[in-house]
Amino acid sequence: MVLALALAILLNQKLRGIGTFRTLFYLPSVTSSVAVALLWAWLFDPQIGLIDVGLRALDLPAPLWLGSTDWAKPALILMRLWSIGNGIVLFLAGLQGIPGELYEAAVVDGAGPWTSFRAITIPMLSPTLFFVFIISVIGSAQVFTEAYVMTQGGPLNSTYFLVMYLYNNGFAYLKMGYAAAISWVMFALLLAFTIVQFRVARRWVYYESGEAT
Repeated sequence: MVLALALAILLNQKLRGIGTFRTLFYLPSVTSSVAVALLWAWLFDPQIGLIDVGLRALDLPAPLWLGSTDWAKPALILMRLWSIGNGIVLFLAGLQGIPGELYEAAVVDGAGPWTSFRAITIPMLSPTLFFVFIISVIGSAQVFTEAYVMTQGGPLNSTYFLVMYLYNNGFAYLKMGYAAAISWVMFALLLAFTIVQFRVARRWVYYESGEAT
């Protein structure tokens, strides 16, 4: 979310050709998850992958990435950061909905960029922040394709996520009842988390109508 917000702020500038950059940052989000996973599996290859080749060229340690229990999950996290286009688009829409008069008034009052960001951008963007936070947590709980294609849950189950456990029980071991129970428990946990966040949101999410939903 932090990276998506930072990129959205950069892409919110009125510059020539900014639409092209917005498209480039969004493209990974609409690319096939399997294709992205295969591409990153090649990039993380310890022998010919561009990442380790570049690290060795700089005389830096080149980890095994997907072959290491310590680096497999960070590798998946790094790959997921490449596909934050949806968050960027949502933040960009929220930023463009903030009246410019507020920033002009802040400048007149002597506020600097950081003060304007903290006192204007964050409060006005809080509904978008809340929405992106909720869908990001739900999406993170449903990670499957990347781990299934790149690691099969390994090494030593270091990337064996809940949805892969559900999939294996349902379709590999044919324990459909157990798999259904896992899905319902997962649904209940996410529902409870979302309800709690909606309660907490009343304390920090600002709506122009003055009423929290």
